[in-house]
Amino acid sequence: MRMMLKFTLPIERGNQVASDGSLGSTMESILSQLKPEAAYFAPLDGKRAGMIFFDIADPSQIPVSVEPLFLNLNASVELVPVMNADDLRKGLPKASQK
Repeated sequence: MRMMLKFTLPIERGNQVASDGSLGSTMESILSQLKPEAAYFAPLDGKRAGMIFFDIADPSQIPVSVEPLFLNLNASVELVPVMNADDLRKGLPKASQK
């Protein structure tokens, strides 16, 4: 299932990991683990933030996906199932049959 992992970093922790150089290595490790379809990073609500889109085969992969953000970056995390346009096109006719 395609998931969107949205995260924000607290200002102080974000400043610390950006200054000590560990932000880049932590993000590289997370991206290497998740093998995302896409990843975007931007300020959100005045904080460093990102959205990573990746596939998950089993719910047991959730801790592996989010724990590095909690443990290494003190991040706030949201994990949401999402669809692309093809998924929507496939699902809409089935939804209208009910």
